[in-house]
Amino acid sequence: MIWILASLALGIVVGFYIPFTYPIEYSLYMSVAILATLDSIFGAVKAGLQNKYDNLIFMTGFIGNALLAMILTYIGDRLGLPLYYVAILVFGSRLFDNLSVIRRHIVTKISHKKRGK
Repeated sequence: MIWILASLALGIVVGFYIPFTYPIEYSLYMSVAILATLDSIFGAVKAGLQNKYDNLIFMTGFIGNALLAMILTYIGDRLGLPLYYVAILVFGSRLFDNLSVIRRHIVTKISHKKRGK
């Protein structure tokens, strides 16, 4: 858990000091990529709390989810169909599901500590 928070802090610092911009045409792709990244991170935190974390599963899921989301967005962009909604719906739903599991785990752990279990 410490590594995750340290990596997050490092990423924020690097992102703050390195000026990186992208063309506005890619904003849809970037938003889907950010959702895929957050989905993978929250899934990894959930798996870590449940002692089921596997680095290979995390990396393949991270890359696979990002690629699939980008491909869906690209195909939808070419066809004129909003296929990126599929990625937004799936990643958004999983984000909230993973967050609820993480929250329950933390609240349960805190309440057990208060009761002395």
